Amino acid sequence: MSTIAKITLMFVVFVDLIGQGLVFPIINTLIMEPSSGFLPEGTSTGTRHLNYGLVIGMFFLSWFFGVVYVAKVSDAIGRKNAMLICLAGALLGYLITILSLYMGSLWMLILGRSITGFTAGNQPIAQAAMIDGSRDDAERDRNMGYIVTGVSFGLVGGPLIGALLSDQALLGNFGNLKTPFWGAFVLVAIAIVLVIAFFHDVRTEREKFVFRPLDVFDSLFKIRHHPLVMELMPVYALFMIANVTFYVFIDNYLTSAFGYGVVGGSIAMVVIGVALASSSTFLVKPAQERFHKRTLIRASLIVMIVAIAWFITTKSGPASFVAPFFFYLLFGISYPTLLGLFSGSVDAEYQGWVMGVTTAVFCLAGGVMSLIGGWLMSIDIKLPFYIAGAAAVLGLLAMSPTWRSQRIREMVDAGPQ
Repeated sequence: MSTIAKITLMFVVFVDLIGQGLVFPIINTLIMEPSSGFLPEGTSTGTRHLNYGLVIGMFFLSWFFGVVYVAKVSDAIGRKNAMLICLAGALLGYLITILSLYMGSLWMLILGRSITGFTAGNQPIAQAAMIDGSRDDAERDRNMGYIVTGVSFGLVGGPLIGALLSDQALLGNFGNLKTPFWGAFVLVAIAIVLVIAFFHDVRTEREKFVFRPLDVFDSLFKIRHHPLVMELMPVYALFMIANVTFYVFIDNYLTSAFGYGVVGGSIAMVVIGVALASSSTFLVKPAQERFHKRTLIRASLIVMIVAIAWFITTKSGPASFVAPFFFYLLFGISYPTLLGLFSGSVDAEYQGWVMGVTTAVFCLAGGVMSLIGGWLMSIDIKLPFYIAGAAAVLGLLAMSPTWRSQRIREMVDAGPQ
């Protein structure tokens, strides 16, 4: 695979993740701050937490329902065509989101975020495309690191774009909460041009596509026919519950606990992005060369537990940013390592499926925990983080009893690469 093709895939993932790095702080400001004027001024804080969880939860649940179909489509019509479909959906979703801000409509905002979520399947497609173009396991894992780099740049670039394009001091009347969404709209259009011009499918085999309403659940149930994937899944699911619960409610917590608004939320996203960019770009290969994969994943879960405890107990707003930095510094190493394990657990023809399933589990965790977490935040702002910490503890405890087959032990305990 050419360098420009890899850059294109990274940019596609970058644009995908802007939908979180840019949007989350702005959504938090729209929903949580009465001064935004988006919700009626008398809306209670508890209701605002519930609405925040609803908007974010519908995005993730729509992503969950869309990602398996998109991954399946990518196996049938090719990675390139599937990416173009997703990017076209993102354009429509951003347009409806922009209209919702002009109209002050919560339900249109939910619709726009849902459409964007349903077509936010470019990350597993890009992962599968990177795998298609990998010559061996080591290159595959490095390429997974590039995908996480695209993710991290999206998390860094998103809040920076949001902060710059909403700054009235910089842009005058053009600086408002709508302008960043227009910026994202333009970036999606650029991504479409790059995919058309520079990306070409490496894998030429095609699977017949047959649409069935229950495909999203059938794809998950299909896990039972892949014993290695089944063994990996419990730890991965708990790993993702801890990750996504912590991530979704960082902005919400900082606003409620320390009075931070869009600035604090954007700083948190930048911290996360810098940590991910640093580890996924520079540390994945050295870490995998020096440590067993089990060790890397165990270390990440331990750091998650410590970071969550620090985050909810520190009394200092600035000190709280230490927690997400170390949380995602280790995550940037362990996540591509886990993806590499899933990739190695199935044959070539199932790469699109298994990458879709890993993302579907992430999205399902995000959707469910956003809805539950919004309700929990209305009771006590620390409750979602207790769940995140408990999930990390359970993931750590689950490694030995679930990763027990000879093949899994060979994969996770093999000598450093």
